[in-house]
Amino acid sequence: MFIKRVFDIIFSFLGLIILFPIIILLFIISTINTQSFGVFFQKRVGQFAEIFTIYKIKTINLKTGNISKYNAFLRQTKLDELPQLLNILKGEMSFVGPRPDILGYYDKLEGENRLILELKPGLTSEASLKYSNEEELLKLQINPLQYNDEVIFPDKVRINLNYYYGRSLLLDLKIIWKTLFNF
Repeated sequence: MFIKRVFDIIFSFLGLIILFPIIILLFIISTINTQSFGVFFQKRVGQFAEIFTIYKIKTINLKTGNISKYNAFLRQTKLDELPQLLNILKGEMSFVGPRPDILGYYDKLEGENRLILELKPGLTSEASLKYSNEEELLKLQINPLQYNDEVIFPDKVRINLNYYYGRSLLLDLKIIWKTLFNF
């Protein structure tokens, strides 16, 4: 959708300009807090199963494996995802779409579910709103990986497939609105 791409370019550019001081501050604090470079880079599955590098503020101290209270706050409020505005500006992501996943999930979809790969991954989605507490939910499980693979991921696929069939600029605006007021 041409309109969606124009929306993404305008608002990611404005967001980067307006939030640049905050992103730099988060980067500096995370660099000190994690005792390493404050930006996290990871390969993710994008549109048409193409691999791209996602940017996030680093929240884990790689030496200790710990997440400080500050970094837990960044994760809870999703402030660690602000650098993804650059992914949106570059055209690798959109504001709304399935959250980009690591290899081994979306790239392995079959049949109708592969339609999800026609969508650009998003900063937010109905699935990410439903599972905004995913980390806490997984901590409660005896086998978190199995629970993710058998319960959460299939539900996210279902939700994202529903988005695929019903997507529109109006729906995107509703999802953005829900995201902004979810916290």
